[in-house]
Amino acid sequence: MAIRNPTKEEILKHIEKAKEGNQISFNFLLDTFWSSVYGYQLKKVTNDNDAEDITIQTFAKAFNRIQTFKEEYQFSTWLIAISKNIHQDIIRKRKSSLVIKSNIQEEEAYKVIDSSPTPEDKLITEQNLAKLLKDIKQLKPKYQEVIHLRYFQELSYKEIAEQINEPINNVKVKLLRAKKLLAEIIEKS
Repeated sequence: MAIRNPTKEEILKHIEKAKEGNQISFNFLLDTFWSSVYGYQLKKVTNDNDAEDITIQTFAKAFNRIQTFKEEYQFSTWLIAISKNIHQDIIRKRKSSLVIKSNIQEEEAYKVIDSSPTPEDKLITEQNLAKLLKDIKQLKPKYQEVIHLRYFQELSYKEIAEQINEPINNVKVKLLRAKKLLAEIIEKS
């Protein structure tokens, strides 16, 4: 599969569709910009897990506030600015040792369409259960957990968020990422 850089027009088209709640466009934006945000954070925190967690939070916040994105800016620059702010907030919180809960209200969380299966969903459901379980074990534990809660326990995003004690937007982005990684594992095998 050849990887190419999307044009500015393609990116803007997907941003507009994401503003309308289009799941495929959210996936496109996550896939397109994950590496740059993750790479930026990895240089800052030098810890794979922290970089991944901050990247998940970045996309959750960006998708929650996608309506505020202005086309005159680069989407990647906007994401990096969000990521930088999240990282600085974490440092501030650690220094002050305050525990501040997320102020994102669930009602404001972006609407990910639950009903329409993505290409990754279709690929996952087509797999033999035993092979699927073996493939899931190749994921990091945090991705295994959200896949298990969503597809085997059939919990809603809200229920998963409560179970793993994370904001609902983080759960949504974590699931998007987990499904993409799992689909890649399935395609390779």
